Amino acid sequence: MTARRPDGGDLPEFLRRLLDAAADLPLRHRAPRPTATARRSAVLILFGEGPAGPDVLLIEKSAHLRRHAGQPAFPGGGVDPGDDYPVGTALREAQEEAGVEPDGVRVLATLPELFLGPSDNLVVPVVGWWDDPGEVAVGDPQEVARVARVPLTDLADPANRFRVSHPSGFVGPAFGVADMVVWGFTAALLDAILSASGLARPWNRGDVRPLPEPGARAAALPGSVDGDGDEDAAAPTVADPAPDGPPARTVGPR
Repeated sequence: MTARRPDGGDLPEFLRRLLDAAADLPLRHRAPRPTATARRSAVLILFGEGPAGPDVLLIEKSAHLRRHAGQPAFPGGGVDPGDDYPVGTALREAQEEAGVEPDGVRVLATLPELFLGPSDNLVVPVVGWWDDPGEVAVGDPQEVARVARVPLTDLADPANRFRVSHPSGFVGPAFGVADMVVWGFTAALLDAILSASGLARPWNRGDVRPLPEPGARAAALPGSVDGDGDEDAAAPTVADPAPDGPPARTVGPR
């Protein structure tokens, strides 16, 4: 881990705990050795203070994509020429995908790189804090379907946690939050973040569900709990693309 702001005296306690433990992030799988062709990539794990307490920024990829269609993720992507990799890559992608102004992000650390074999990507997670959260915005609707600031309390809630089973035999953690099913690399990172930050709560690991279709909504999953309309309360921190016209924008709390 590379620390950017080692003092962090004004950061929330959970985030200081995460930064202290980040070098040994408790990921539950062993990453394979990178290939010689692996593309360098970065994601932004952006925390901020929202109406329901601390939250983290997630996007849902468009169903039109060739890879990872409809899958929730952290903002991020591959390095471009001229990027100050990995921080510059993560900030550029977050701006393009979710409307995050780079100048408003306090970069705190870069976590150890992780190799994703199926996509042949070598990913560096970049941890940031939003001192003054601004807008969340859907970028190109052909690439991003939704943007959401997800409260950490929702991620830690045992009622929102389960595991998914991939046809390959892989079984991994998942979250039903912001009406999205978060699984795979993003869910594994979130699971490790909750543990390292001291926010994790006991949950039923025996609740294993089939991998949902791309873009499946959490409320539609077998065994999941319907939010009874509570999703409307999250509207100020969720952005969906308009069916016509320019991308939708929503103003986050100030």
